Amino acid sequence: MSLARDKANSRISSLKSLLCVGLDSDPDKIPAPFSGYENPVFEFNRTVIRATSDVAAAYKINTAFYEARGVPGLQDMEKTLGVIPEAIMTIADAKRADIGNTSRKYAQAFFDHWSFDAVTVAPYMGFDSLEPFFAYEDKLVFVLCLTSNEGSADFEEQLMLDGTPLYRSVLGKVSSWSRSENGGVVVGATKSSQLGEIRRQAPGLFFLMPGVGAQGGSLDEAVDLGVDTDRQSALINVSRALIYPEAPASGSFLSIDDYERAVAEEAKKIHDAMRRVL
Repeated sequence: MSLARDKANSRISSLKSLLCVGLDSDPDKIPAPFSGYENPVFEFNRTVIRATSDVAAAYKINTAFYEARGVPGLQDMEKTLGVIPEAIMTIADAKRADIGNTSRKYAQAFFDHWSFDAVTVAPYMGFDSLEPFFAYEDKLVFVLCLTSNEGSADFEEQLMLDGTPLYRSVLGKVSSWSRSENGGVVVGATKSSQLGEIRRQAPGLFFLMPGVGAQGGSLDEAVDLGVDTDRQSALINVSRALIYPEAPASGSFLSIDDYERAVAEEAKKIHDAMRRVL
């Protein structure tokens, strides 16, 4: 088994938590008390991590929110990785894939330079575009399969000549590409009607499930249908609903401590809900 998968499953088992905290950190949305810092996004991330690290099984960094700010954003991403506890899995939500030479450099960037435990990739260009990622057998590779957005109907749910939807072909390919159980898929929690079928078809893959919270996916169904027979090998990502909690009656957070407490309370609610189902 890949070291990253083992790390995640050990955390899931010990905490009874599938919570993956999405660090989609937007400078335009972070509370005002962080504006006094030289690096407000990093301080925001550090506060979120401090508030959630006792219940989180993973952290997912959506690289777009950091790349959009150029070098300062990438520096914030790197510093954020440095404060995530070693026992907690880190995911680069980068959605990369290209011809072999380019994918090798992408894999080196996320697995060697930044030392993420996992990365998200796109399957459209086929195995030669993803083989450099799967070659890292100690990591986890999450291939986009059936995503939570409405546009998933444009391609992922289209029927192939044999009458099966494209996402099921992706599922079968990832199962065959997986090395040392380092294969995973991204399956939207909003797709609860297909989630059980997908898990039955791919019992050995690790699931990353976005869509709970702001996108309306059911937490209970994602937990119950997404886990494997050991009640592991699945993560439920929560981003906006967790890192941008509802402000107090005053309309805004007056201090970082107030914000941190609000995030910790929301994380605890999510964790409690997961434990009831697990």
